[in-house]
Amino acid sequence: MQRCIDLALQGAGHVAPNPMVGAVLVHNGRIIGEGYHQQYGKAHAEVNCINSVHEADRPLIKESTIYVSLEPCAHFGKTPPCADRIIDEQIPNVVVGIRDPFTEVDGKGIEKLRAAGINVTIGVLEQECRRLNRHFFTFHTEHRPYIMLKWAQTANGKIASTGTDRLLISNEYSNRLVHKWRSEQMGILVGTNTALMDDPSLSNRLWTGNNPIRLVIDMDLQIPSSARLYNEEAPTIVFNKHRHSLEFKKDMIGDLPPVSYYQVTENVDVITQLLHACYQMQMQSILVEGGARLLQHFIISGNWDEAYVITNETLTVADGLSAPALTDALLEHSSHLQTDRIDYFIHSKPEHSGL
Repeated sequence: MQRCIDLALQGAGHVAPNPMVGAVLVHNGRIIGEGYHQQYGKAHAEVNCINSVHEADRPLIKESTIYVSLEPCAHFGKTPPCADRIIDEQIPNVVVGIRDPFTEVDGKGIEKLRAAGINVTIGVLEQECRRLNRHFFTFHTEHRPYIMLKWAQTANGKIASTGTDRLLISNEYSNRLVHKWRSEQMGILVGTNTALMDDPSLSNRLWTGNNPIRLVIDMDLQIPSSARLYNEEAPTIVFNKHRHSLEFKKDMIGDLPPVSYYQVTENVDVITQLLHACYQMQMQSILVEGGARLLQHFIISGNWDEAYVITNETLTVADGLSAPALTDALLEHSSHLQTDRIDYFIHSKPEHSGL
């Protein structure tokens, strides 16, 4: 099962809104096939696993056990049901890491396999399999995107100086890591002040993979059309009080125009409306990159799951904007990239204990 998880991780940034899934086919202790879900809309892990079996080993499929990190699907989506393929191949044993929370599956794959006389074992490395697809599980159980907060701060807890020049805090290696994080999320969010002061492009140009969809809160449409947010590197959605052009439709994430506008209601919390809109769009994860007030709003409201804090341990500024105050947080682990310490926190409320 650990091999399934390791394989599944290779699909990070390429399969959303589908989950990352790995599969391994074993005969008498020997792996004869393995695969993972590589691209949204393409073959699932089980199919790639079975198709990888060498011709000489194909007669062994009927005597093997297939390990899969998530319950095989039982419905027709962009591909046929994986449970049907397992049944057709007459694989006698299936070991499942964790049950799929998606309503179209949610036990139906397991039920179909057992009805066909297949022995099914559930719950092997269950917590590890849940964490692998924490975006997917949060989206389908809490009906909102998985929220990751990120900021860089000086050794004395400042994220910006008082002057007009941009304060460069994290080093080039940490910057590359940030772009890797971006490539693994479906959306990236900033507020008006960050967009105006830093003029970010919010792309993952220092890494590989897809750019996240850019989200910006600009209530009065102050950001000029010349801003990098409006270049054609990725679609941008502007949450504002005055203009609306966003229409919800099936599979809209892959078919967004360069710029869309979502009009919010003034007497309702903007973040609540933003999260609801992202849920409607099937956007399963969002990286919130600033500014300080926006990050603090997520922290205070409790709408966050992970926080990545980069601290340059060699840099201090006399005066500046203080970093957000993180509460209800559990430090999971820390690492170093030269001058930068990177702290990884998870939301410590009970409902996040399994993630």
